[in-house]
Amino acid sequence: MGMIAGLASTLFGGGRNVVAETIGVFRENAENGALRDSVQAQAALSQFASEFALPRKSAFDQVIDGLNRIPRPAMALGTLALFVSAMVNPVWFASRMQGIALVPEPLWWLLGAIVGFYFGARHQVKGQEFQESIATTLARTGQVTERIAALQALEAGSGGRIDQIIDTDVIDADPAPNAALAEWKDANH
Repeated sequence: MGMIAGLASTLFGGGRNVVAETIGVFRENAENGALRDSVQAQAALSQFASEFALPRKSAFDQVIDGLNRIPRPAMALGTLALFVSAMVNPVWFASRMQGIALVPEPLWWLLGAIVGFYFGARHQVKGQEFQESIATTLARTGQVTERIAALQALEAGSGGRIDQIIDTDVIDADPAPNAALAEWKDANH
């Protein structure tokens, strides 16, 4: 027994854990790693919060925001204009297309990369918004099925209640007072 106790006190005695210290050399401590990740995430979030905390009100920011909104509509309307010009004045259109045929291939690759990244970022944002709307819809599925069951009970005459069907969230949510609606309610009630 004395040899085992001596070995245990050598490995774990004196406030040390030689096994844990040795493993720590080869493997990251999970708690310390999680703490570092948390500190890094908090630093990134505070940086983003400070960046977007103040509303941009300068004229320069408004001009840049306006310019950022131009490319998509300009490309769509420009393409439609090309189709119209091809029908209205085919000779003028053909001469412009001959000029485009002289553009070197690397420039086409560059244009494709720029347009791809520009529209790709928009596609990603819209995709994330779509997934969020689907999640919201799925979250309301139980509520909708309860209302359908209440409607079917009302239709069958089995004593369903109308308050099971009415969307109290929609009724209670009055985003802004509507003067015309208030006047109509006063006149009819």
